[in-house]
Amino acid sequence: MTSTNIDRVARVLLDARREHRCADADSFATALDSPEQAYAVQAVVARSLGWQPKGAAYWKSGGPSREAQLTHAELPSAGVWASPAHAGDWPFTWRGIEAEIALRLGHDVDAAQAATLDGPGAAALVDAMAVSIEVVDSRWQQYVAAPALLKLADLQAHGALVLGEWRDYAARDWAMQRCRVQIGAETIERRGTHALGDPAHGLVAWLRHATRTGQGVKAGTVVTTGTWVGILAASAGDLVTAEFEGIGQASIQF
Repeated sequence: MTSTNIDRVARVLLDARREHRCADADSFATALDSPEQAYAVQAVVARSLGWQPKGAAYWKSGGPSREAQLTHAELPSAGVWASPAHAGDWPFTWRGIEAEIALRLGHDVDAAQAATLDGPGAAALVDAMAVSIEVVDSRWQQYVAAPALLKLADLQAHGALVLGEWRDYAARDWAMQRCRVQIGAETIERRGTHALGDPAHGLVAWLRHATRTGQGVKAGTVVTTGTWVGILAASAGDLVTAEFEGIGQASIQF
């Protein structure tokens, strides 16, 4: 792992955040060699901006399929809002919309426990779920076309997270789950389109990642688990609502 390249990428992301602008990813396209280096950049940025939580935290985790390597990012709590949310003057450079299900842990998890978990054991640790809207944003001019490791270093293109009301977690027939997103006058509907088939499928990989350096994950920690609708485009002034039939809804006014 080359700390020089990690520091270079972290520095340009920090400058982009502080100056509310986007950097050119082409200048750093080969700077990172592995997900571990991208996660190291995440950690440098979090330390520099004081994002480390003292208790429960917020995360995003997911991937395009069960066969793909899942990716993870711990999210700054200042950009996590209860629904109905108002973006106000939050400095978005882009407003991509992902409709998701967020899960909340009901128990602390340490590294030893995470190492032994299977899927049902991880799902048993969840006490609640909520509809969530992740606003996709980027510090790279190329947005989602930026190199994968640079997107991962930039919190996997995270902008903000809106959480609906919590309800008790229970397994569902996710293949039949309906999702409806309203962006202004446009309505998008999907059914059974979560990339992993089940929002809880990635919990084991996430918990092992989150505890990989020996730290525990606190009860109350929230993870949002991947989009059901791809990335939809929203604009300043739009009201965005995501509704999952039988679970709830969340909204954000830009």
